[in-house]
Amino acid sequence: MQTDPKPKPANPTSSRQRETLSIPDRLPVFPLPNVVLFPRTYLPLHIFEPRYRQMVAEAAASHQCIAMALLKDGWEADYYGNPPIYPTLCIGRLVSVHLLPDGRSNILLQGLVRCEIQQEHFEKPYREATIRLKPEVEDRELPPEVRRALLDMLNRYLQTKEDHPAWPGLFRADISDEVLINTLSTHLECTPLEKLFLLEADGLLQRVRRLNDLIQFMLHDRFGAKGWG
Repeated sequence: MQTDPKPKPANPTSSRQRETLSIPDRLPVFPLPNVVLFPRTYLPLHIFEPRYRQMVAEAAASHQCIAMALLKDGWEADYYGNPPIYPTLCIGRLVSVHLLPDGRSNILLQGLVRCEIQQEHFEKPYREATIRLKPEVEDRELPPEVRRALLDMLNRYLQTKEDHPAWPGLFRADISDEVLINTLSTHLECTPLEKLFLLEADGLLQRVRRLNDLIQFMLHDRFGAKGWG
């Protein structure tokens, strides 16, 4: 598994396109120990295990959707089985699948919407789940003062980071609030459990409040404290 740690330019589908995309109520689940996908963000992955090669091939040939899940602690003891996962997931659409000569592939997922597991299924080599969609509260625009305060705090934090030059694109005024907050939630250096806490927020305003608290925490502890996780 490989992910790109740097922010990517956002070019997501419109709300209307997402609403018309047909998402089945039973989806393949791709659990990882350190990745949380957010709506309207992009996730590159390298697929090499045979079970997940099959998963990608079958998803690409049908609904093109994969639900990304976070593995619970202790997953190492049963990684090749079906170790426990957290119930809140994010559905990703297969934007591209690049097959490699040896059967591996590089894929790109676009985050669509959160979902919640209703029942897990283990008939195939990879896990599937019956899911219930969890659309977020329709608050995709923040009060201007909330956005400014967050960006001011983020800029203070980034001044302490060596990779600060990689982030200026997120400060553009034409980046929507939803893309800004979810991209920050994806790429900020925090624990997977902290990112799951952000994903679980019901709506953009609650997510930005949690993100604000997390950045404040990180500002007060620059040496890598584990935070909530």
